[in-house]
Amino acid sequence: MKKAGTLLFLLILAGAVWCEEAALAEVVINGRAILFYTDDVGIFSATRRLSRDGDPTQPALDTRLTNKGSDVVFEPDMTIGKSLSHPLGTTEFSIRGQGFVYTDHTTYTHGTLRLQAVQGLSEATRVRMRYYYAPNLFLGENEDRRPGKHGLVGESVTSHIWSARLERQVTQDLQISLLGRYGLRRYNETFSHRDTNFWTVGPHLDWRLSHRVKLGIGYHYEQGLADGHEQIQFEDDVSYHNHFATVDLDVELMERLSLVAAVHYERNNWTSSIVGDERQGAHENVVQGEVIVVRQLTEHLRGFAGFQRSNRKQSFETEGIKNTNFFMGIDGTF
Repeated sequence: MKKAGTLLFLLILAGAVWCEEAALAEVVINGRAILFYTDDVGIFSATRRLSRDGDPTQPALDTRLTNKGSDVVFEPDMTIGKSLSHPLGTTEFSIRGQGFVYTDHTTYTHGTLRLQAVQGLSEATRVRMRYYYAPNLFLGENEDRRPGKHGLVGESVTSHIWSARLERQVTQDLQISLLGRYGLRRYNETFSHRDTNFWTVGPHLDWRLSHRVKLGIGYHYEQGLADGHEQIQFEDDVSYHNHFATVDLDVELMERLSLVAAVHYERNNWTSSIVGDERQGAHENVVQGEVIVVRQLTEHLRGFAGFQRSNRKQSFETEGIKNTNFFMGIDGTF
């Protein structure tokens, strides 16, 4: 809880200073609060981030890290943004802080920070740049693979991700984007052989099919190279080639009431060539779906509720990993 709280405090403090220095700029604040029930705290974080606008290629998730029990998780989220006009056009800046506070399994509590700048290049084209920081994400108790060591040790990872997205409004109803990103995942010392550098590229499409229906499609190709590919003594190379595809549909059922549904698919092809590594020649499939009902309560306030269902299966394991999350929340823009 302390880590998540610290990040949110820094967000609010930075936002206050920022607003003071740019009093003439329009400032927009978006706040959101979500309450989750999850049936597996060990996989909840990975399920939550599996989306085209999130971090779908999560760190390698061993089966021994899952089936850790259910919990209630509170997710506070705040974004502070402002727009500035200048000779080159308009730039939109924002800072977002997000927390995940676990009721019983407090070791999993963590927070993230995102900085974003959106620069208009023309009336129809803009570039969106982001930096995403997720410090000390606890993954669970994992096998200590160091020579001469035995037993289970806490595994955690810190992620730094830089991304750029070129967005083009082709018609009034159609937008296409090209995403590129580069990232670092850095593990605690015991699992430092899993330290990974990765890059991603892929197109997105947002299409308004009618006045009430919007369609979103995305595809990412990603490669990650871990330090473990040169450290054969660990027999634990988590390097990969990844394919991620997603489709989402937003339907206005009636005035002030909408339904959002999404399906995500991910394929990890592990590239380890180390004899004795369980990932040698192996792959992982992830299929996830979610449904959300959204109610516009006032001009600035929305309520929503929904569920997520995820199924993960490694080719070298007999059973898959399943995760179900139910949630309800509220968000507002001011």
